[in-house]
Amino acid sequence: MRFFFRLICSAVLCSLILFTLPSFLIKPPSKAVAFSFPYKHGGLTKRQAAAYLLSRLTYGATPGQVDEVVKMGLENWFNKQMDANLPDDSLNRRLAAYDAIHLTNTEVLSKYPPGFVVVQMAIKDSVISKDSVGKAIDKKAYNNQIQEYMVKKGLKSDQELYKQFISQNILRAAYTNNQVQAVLTDFWFNHFNVSFTKGESAQFIPSYERDVIRPNVSGNFDQLLLASAKSPAMLYFLDNFSSQGAPIPAGGTGMNMMMMGETAQKAKTQPAPAAPAKNTPGLNENYAREVMELHTLGVDGGYTQSDVTQAARILTGWTIYPISSTGYGSAMKGLVTKIGENNLAAKGFVREGDFLFTPNRHDKGEKTVLGKRFEANGGYEEGVALLEMLAHHPATAKFISTKLATRFVSDTPPASLVKKMAKTFTAENGNIRQVLITMLSAPEFWDAKVLRQKTKSPFELAISAVRALDADVDQPYQLFNWIARMGQRIYYYQAPTGFPDRGAYWINTGALLNRMNFGLALTSGRIPGVSVNLAALNNQREPESATAALATYSKLVMPERNLDPNYKMLEPLLNIPNVAEKVSKQASKTPATNSNPVIQPSSKFSGMDATSGAEELSEKKKEAVPAVNSNVLAQVVGIIIGSPEFQRR
Repeated sequence: MRFFFRLICSAVLCSLILFTLPSFLIKPPSKAVAFSFPYKHGGLTKRQAAAYLLSRLTYGATPGQVDEVVKMGLENWFNKQMDANLPDDSLNRRLAAYDAIHLTNTEVLSKYPPGFVVVQMAIKDSVISKDSVGKAIDKKAYNNQIQEYMVKKGLKSDQELYKQFISQNILRAAYTNNQVQAVLTDFWFNHFNVSFTKGESAQFIPSYERDVIRPNVSGNFDQLLLASAKSPAMLYFLDNFSSQGAPIPAGGTGMNMMMMGETAQKAKTQPAPAAPAKNTPGLNENYAREVMELHTLGVDGGYTQSDVTQAARILTGWTIYPISSTGYGSAMKGLVTKIGENNLAAKGFVREGDFLFTPNRHDKGEKTVLGKRFEANGGYEEGVALLEMLAHHPATAKFISTKLATRFVSDTPPASLVKKMAKTFTAENGNIRQVLITMLSAPEFWDAKVLRQKTKSPFELAISAVRALDADVDQPYQLFNWIARMGQRIYYYQAPTGFPDRGAYWINTGALLNRMNFGLALTSGRIPGVSVNLAALNNQREPESATAALATYSKLVMPERNLDPNYKMLEPLLNIPNVAEKVSKQASKTPATNSNPVIQPSSKFSGMDATSGAEELSEKKKEAVPAVNSNVLAQVVGIIIGSPEFQRR
């Protein structure tokens, strides 16, 4: 039976690779449609264009949604989506059970403190001894003491907070009517990535996405950049909360200041010099480097190591207001108490929500970044000026436009399209809505070369399947487990780069097996708390055969596509009994990993030629396709969900 399994894997692997590798709030009021989408350039009908638009700008079409977009008009649909104010009553009812997602950072730290804070509190209240931490002989008894203490204090595990946050994100992606906002939130979160893997940031991530990212996804880029720079999640994730400059001697700017300015001027003409300021006690360059390389200019944006160091000096003193008495966020409590809340502004401090600028930790020397001179004795305002300069830099316009085009058009977007988008970025003050209009109004977006050439990430695959099958999700965390199994553990990506947005990153043996396994598990009811009604999807009409079911349900979940090649590929799989069991068994032996993605087309899998495998099947498996029943139908639709065509956006 090995050749049956190998046929499945080889067909899926080879076809997916061949299809994908060539590829790649500030809410303004709704405006009258002053643009049009040239979908005819790609040879598309209006219905095909609507289906394609939904596949790129949303998490996938729901049953009947293509008709709705056609009736509304593509441009009008887009405008309403960008306003992001469509009612979400159904989603809100689903989210009602997740009370933690509405908490402020202060409330989160009070109710879901990090583990080390709980231990500190327990020691202070004499529940455990300091000597027992990490050294308890009876670990079970020790853990029970901690648990009982948490219950008594009304505290909950921080893991429960993360679980709620992940669950609400899955529900929001699957069920919100404001789909473009949801997709853009994912895009910008990934661009300004922070991770649960860094404990200092973790507690602040829910409010980071809710209050910093989501409201600003279609506004001006500089506002999003500034909001992210001042958020506790980012301040902790890239360590800028602790960065401070060297103390300046009393008496003004003096010789020390002049030397700093001279060093900066020399640095401009000498690539990557050894800047003396780099060794300043307390100076942390992590955020300054990443804000240039990842958030604005890009790795080829024309900055030097000196620019990084000088920018880091400008951003010293950007920290976190004491939003908790213990643990993260408490470092400035003594300082604020000493000065007095009412005296902060008069002393040069700036507080905005959970952000605090502390002038006593700020480097007051003269600095120069990218040729721009920042006078000595500056404060918070020079940090804002730096970020504004970076946000409006031509390299930023190109970099952001390239990332948007990579996400929504192609893994290798046309240079002509990026140039158009960058021009709009500059002319429209970095307004993301206008940049997206330029993208969608360009023939390059609709060109036949890029149609269906983006590969879904595991998250996109799972959510698009839920939407296409009109699934009912009661336990979204079960979907998270499957998404992680397919290779994408959302909110746990450690690098500040965020997940790569290239199809080749997701293509590997384990991930492909798990994608097919996921499709079969979803349709057969093997994912707890997630149910589908396949008969209802087809208006209770029962297909006459598995072959008929393949055609019918392919059209339902992948509307307005040429599916003939997919039928030809999948039909041999209908003859194989117990496909789900075979795939599941092999998938459990081959965990998903993105460390060694397949990056070259291949016609072989595990040493077996896909074509010869198909011939072997046709010779040895001559029996007729079984009549369709609920089990067969679940297998057919599961195969469709796991097919290469469904995994294309």
